[in-house]
Amino acid sequence: MERIKFKDMPYERPDLKAVENQIKDLTRQLVEAPDYASAREAFLGHERLHRQVSTLDQISFIRHSIDTRDDFYQGERDFWDESMPQIMGFENEWTKAMLQSPFRADFAREYGDLMFVNAEIEERSFSEAIVGEMQRENKLTTAYAKLIASAQIPFEGGTYTLSQLTPFKNDADDARRLAAWKAEGAWYKGQQAELDRIYDELVHLRDTMGRKLGHDNYLPLGYDRMQRNCYGKEDIERFRDAVVAYVVPLCEEIYRDQAARLGMSYPLSFSDAQLLFRSGNPKPQGTPEDILAQGKRFYDELSPETSEFFRTMLDCELMDVLSTEGKEGGGYCTDLALYELPFIFANFNGTQGDVEVITHEAGHAFECYLNCGRTPSSYTWPTSEACEVHSMSMEFFAWPWCEGFFGPDTRKYLYSHLTGAVTFIPYGTMVDHFQHLMYERPELTPAERHATWRELMGTYMPWIRLDGDIPFYADGEGWQRQSHIYEVPFYYVDYCFAQTVALEFWAMIQEDQKDAWEHYMAYTRLGGSLTFTELLDRAGLKSPFDEGCLRDICGKARSWLAEYDLTGIE
Repeated sequence: MERIKFKDMPYERPDLKAVENQIKDLTRQLVEAPDYASAREAFLGHERLHRQVSTLDQISFIRHSIDTRDDFYQGERDFWDESMPQIMGFENEWTKAMLQSPFRADFAREYGDLMFVNAEIEERSFSEAIVGEMQRENKLTTAYAKLIASAQIPFEGGTYTLSQLTPFKNDADDARRLAAWKAEGAWYKGQQAELDRIYDELVHLRDTMGRKLGHDNYLPLGYDRMQRNCYGKEDIERFRDAVVAYVVPLCEEIYRDQAARLGMSYPLSFSDAQLLFRSGNPKPQGTPEDILAQGKRFYDELSPETSEFFRTMLDCELMDVLSTEGKEGGGYCTDLALYELPFIFANFNGTQGDVEVITHEAGHAFECYLNCGRTPSSYTWPTSEACEVHSMSMEFFAWPWCEGFFGPDTRKYLYSHLTGAVTFIPYGTMVDHFQHLMYERPELTPAERHATWRELMGTYMPWIRLDGDIPFYADGEGWQRQSHIYEVPFYYVDYCFAQTVALEFWAMIQEDQKDAWEHYMAYTRLGGSLTFTELLDRAGLKSPFDEGCLRDICGKARSWLAEYDLTGIE
């Protein structure tokens, strides 16, 4: 396929009525198909239409993310927020026709049965009865993203976005670091009423949606919307138990060592927990251009496939990574299906996270690059927890090239990367536990929600002192900075499952990098053609729902950390 630069990709708002008519016509062709060849032709026509519509949606989404102040693309996001639930309504009729097709067995033989398993989940997660709530939900999540992107935080005579303030929150100077945390907390505190209002309305909206679909609350619908197709609530609860049993004690050891290294009391404050070394956290060397250049070297040397991929990303300008005013916070990777290309969005801020963009988000993009020509296009990506394995594992595959990213801070980075991977798991699990409680009890007040978060922190993050003087965070309100809680309920624990698998890869890499890469490619080449647990089994990996998985990983990480040489690092 001919490659095109992102800036040259045309955008035009689609005619919603024309899209509706095309889907209806293709659905009719499928229903009336006299044989599999005719049904397959309708199916491929639907694939082409889906690629066209989704690509326009994503071009609009990316360009709005890059500059939320752009009135044109703000208008387009308003259009898509209104239109996507309606398009889902049109698509629901297509999905029903596919599920009822007399040629289902023929489709399954050619494309696999997973497309039907996922279609059944998709069908039961939508009804015309909840279109109004879905439209309102889109507007609320857009309002949340825009509120976060609008942050202008005064600090030391300057004004910063949330992303731009991050380096100060990691500063080696205790007073400066604390002041940055207080400045950020004060900004969030100033938005408290709006943050509470948006989330309260979202919880009640989603509860209503679940009830309209016949559930007692939002939880079953939330699982369906996350396309949980191979595990359930009991598996997640078992994972939580393993986190508390094996990961939390290891994290306590890590933070006690950190407190001793820094000469601080334990448990640590929010701001002090962010400082790993008295001389400062690891920082990438050079400019953003230098980081991209080292990323190119890494991918060139890792494998022929990754070399071709990253060169394409650079040549087609498929990355926007600098932090600028008006830019939405965070980072993501998405696909432009019509062009069979991924896109990376991020906010460089001078921290080690800049390097992890080049490894983490590019891990997503590499998987997409390998699979974006698949039919059906829904097989481009697996479910989200499986996707996060590609990205989190790629971070560890970059270790042999870290000298080029971090120079003299390389030893610091390797230590902080592994400890950060381990200590993230309790936090991410806590986010998911919190959300389950919120949707089980939608009647909770904002104050009760904050109190619940504080209580969970005592279980999952006992190394944090909650009697500090940092506004917002010390009050149990820090969950409101986690965009996934607002925008994509139940997504966040997927990072924990993926981090567990990525740590499996880390352990394999310590033994044999070449063998580990072969397992990675075996996993990645399958795209979304299998469920998460099937992908793991096919690639010879343990499931995170196996209690022994976290136990073994924690044992290996504990041994590595005990032997790691930090001599000479203050």
